[in-house]
Amino acid sequence: MLDNLDALAQSYARDGYVFPNRAISAEQAADYRARLEAVEAAVKDDPARRKTLRRYANVVLDFVDEITRLPAITDRVAAVLGEDLLVLDASFFIKEAQSPNYVTWHQDLHYWGLDGEEEVTAWLALSPATCKSGCMRFVPGSHRQTVDHRDTFDEENLLTRGQELAVEVDERDAVDVELAPGEFSLHHGRVFHASDPNSSDDRRIGLAIRYIVASMKTDGGAPMTAMLVRGQDRHGNFTLAEPPEGVMTDRDMARYEAIAGQRTSAMFKGAERS
Repeated sequence: MLDNLDALAQSYARDGYVFPNRAISAEQAADYRARLEAVEAAVKDDPARRKTLRRYANVVLDFVDEITRLPAITDRVAAVLGEDLLVLDASFFIKEAQSPNYVTWHQDLHYWGLDGEEEVTAWLALSPATCKSGCMRFVPGSHRQTVDHRDTFDEENLLTRGQELAVEVDERDAVDVELAPGEFSLHHGRVFHASDPNSSDDRRIGLAIRYIVASMKTDGGAPMTAMLVRGQDRHGNFTLAEPPEGVMTDRDMARYEAIAGQRTSAMFKGAERS
C-alpha cells in the first residue's frame, strides 16, 4: 500500500494502475454494503430504479455521492490528475455468488466519447475481491497503447456491448487485483483489464468511480453531464449535475433519465445494436 503520493503517481505512470489503497474501514464498507442491499431490496420490482445502480448511481444515491468525495480516494486521484476533479460516472459492478458473469479484456476509454485520456477509475471493494470471487486483472504497462475492439453482446458479459480486445492477451502477464472490503484500486482508462466469474459463496461487489480532469472535453458527440467533487470547474465542458437529495427521489430520478441517455448515446456509438 503506497501512502507516499509521489511514489503512488510514479507507480501509476509506470504500470497504469496502483493497488491496494485503503479508503474506509472494513466496518464502514459493511455499512455501505448494507445500504446498497437495502436499496436493492426496495427496488427489486422496479426496473427503472434498478438500472441506476449500473450507471450514474452517484446521481440518485446520496451515499454513493459521499463515497466519490472521500479524501482518502480523491487525494490519491488528485496526485495523478490534479486538484480539479469531475466524476463522469459511478456504477456498481456486482457478481452474484457462484455467478458465471465475467468481464472480457478491454480498454475503458475506447467507448466513452472523450477527447483525452486524463481519466482514473477508482474501484472500491464492498465485499472481498479475490481470485475466487472474480477480482479484476490488469496487464502492467498496457495503458501506453490503443488497440481495436470487437462487440460480442454476450449476455454473461457485464460490459455494455460485451466488448473485447481484438488482440490476444497473454494471461501470464496479468496481475490479480485482490482487494479487501474498504480497499480500492486505481487504473488508467487504457490499461488492459478483465475479470473472471465468481466461484465463491459471497457476492463480489465493487463501485467503479470514473474521475476525469475538469479540462476534459467530449469527442464532439452527444453532450455529457458530470459531477464536480473536488476543486473547481473553470472550463464548462460538461453540464454539472447537482448532488442527490437522498435515495432515488423523484427529482433525482427525472434528472437521471436525461443524464444516462447522454452517456448511452456515447457508449453505443457505432454499435450494431444496443
